[in-house]
Amino acid sequence: MSKASKHITVENAGTDVRPVFAKENYKFMIIGLAIILVGFLLMMGGNSDDPNSFKPEEVYSFRRITLAPIVIVLGLIVEIYAIMRKPK
Repeated sequence: MSKASKHITVENAGTDVRPVFAKENYKFMIIGLAIILVGFLLMMGGNSDDPNSFKPEEVYSFRRITLAPIVIVLGLIVEIYAIMRKPK
């Protein structure tokens, strides 16, 4: 075999530099991440000054048990929409 037949030329490799998503998709992704972050912030808390006391009304509140998970799931739905959305 000749040396010329062993050499493979790749033309235009790596020249396609289009972003994966459109600009609007990235905006929705950032909004979804912000909503998820708000959900985790709602879940925080329950700090007590006395380590020997337990206050179930703080730990098992509506905000931490119900509202925060709903907000996180809404953020995940926004993320799925951002990924699946086709640009115009």
